[in-house]
Amino acid sequence: MKKYAFAFAALSLTLGAKAHKFDECQFTEQTQEDNKLINIKHSAFKPGEKLTYRLTYGVFDAGEATLQVVETKRTINGRKLWRMIGRGRTISAFEWFYKVDDLYESYMDAQAMVPWVFKRRVDEGGFKINQDYTFFQHKNIVETEKGKKHKVPDRVQDMISAFYYARTIDFSNAKKGQEYEVDIFLDEELFPTKIKYLGKEVIRTRKGKYRCHKFEPVVEQGRVFSSEDAVEVWITDDGNKIPIMAKAKIQVGSIKMHLVGWEGLANPMAIVK
Repeated sequence: MKKYAFAFAALSLTLGAKAHKFDECQFTEQTQEDNKLINIKHSAFKPGEKLTYRLTYGVFDAGEATLQVVETKRTINGRKLWRMIGRGRTISAFEWFYKVDDLYESYMDAQAMVPWVFKRRVDEGGFKINQDYTFFQHKNIVETEKGKKHKVPDRVQDMISAFYYARTIDFSNAKKGQEYEVDIFLDEELFPTKIKYLGKEVIRTRKGKYRCHKFEPVVEQGRVFSSEDAVEVWITDDGNKIPIMAKAKIQVGSIKMHLVGWEGLANPMAIVK
């Protein structure tokens, strides 16, 4: 799955959740000889936002995931951090088939919208991953929990921060076929992730009808996805730019992720009445 996880990172996270303790993680002040960070002005989200997604496999509800932005007093190099938390789980009716229990956390620079610290705790069907990444954004380096250092490009993102960084991109004047790229560091590899703009569309979900922008992540055809255009994502056509629904055709069926709850939004939703 490693080759394809970056595609789902571009949509959001897949699943996961458990109350692991991350308050004990170490935050080291990083000497900033060359401050290359560029601040991003946006109003797409703020601390207090919480999004709840339901994941369906075929016609069955398989799991639920939440994403939230939390205010924190932590700083790095005097720069304020926001704590982005991704939690989720398989719902009880689906756990007999495949149990998922994960947690992701990203401590993002509140002004530059890049991660400084990333934590990942995965437990999926007994398969476990524990990752702790430190991002030295000013040095273009990511250091893993093993002490291994990787050279990365400017503004590199992790699995969770990519979700929020993508929402700061201005695509109000996007043309059909235009591509946007976000570099994601995952499983000690760099994935230059591209999403193609397909235009505007009104969609219906369990919560109502919404004006949306439609995107197509460029994925690799193979063991998981049935074709290169197997994934579609709809993002609200409003100031929030929330991924409200995503569909993926895989080799053994289809997966759909859709927004079922929200609170603390920075802007009104693009609801069609």
